[in-house]
Amino acid sequence: MSDRVITLSVSEQAYARAQEIAARTAQPIESVLRGWVEAAGSMPSLAPDDAAELKAMQALSDDALWTIASEQMPRPEQERLSLLLKLNERDAATPQEIEELDQLLERGNRLMLRKAEAAAILTERGYTVRPENLAKRHE
Repeated sequence: MSDRVITLSVSEQAYARAQEIAARTAQPIESVLRGWVEAAGSMPSLAPDDAAELKAMQALSDDALWTIASEQMPRPEQERLSLLLKLNERDAATPQEIEELDQLLERGNRLMLRKAEAAAILTERGYTVRPENLAKRHE
C-alpha cells in the first residue's frame, strides 16, 4: 500500500506539541503527526450516548472537570470488584457473579473514560493534571 500525500492545517498548539515530541524522540514532525492520525483511525468508536456525553464535557466548568477527573469508584464497589475478579480467576464465579463483574467492569471503564476526557480538557485549558493534584481535590 502506498502512502498518500495531503496538506493538513493544524492549530499552533498541536504543531508546538508535535514539534516538542519530534525533538524529544529525534524523528521528523511528519512522523509524529502521521502517528497521531493513524492512532486516531485505529481507536474503537464510542457508543453515540458516550460520545455525546464526552463532547458535552467541553462546556463544563473547570471545577466540574476537576471533580470528574478526581472521581473514584466507591470503596465497597472496588472491594466487590476485586473479590469477583479473584473468583473469576479461579473459575469459581457463578453466572450471576460473572454478570455482576461485567457490570462493574463496564462502570469502571466508563468512569476511566470520563476521567481521561476531563483530564484532557483541563490540560487543553492550561492546567497540569497529575495524580497528586487529583488526590488533593478528592480529599
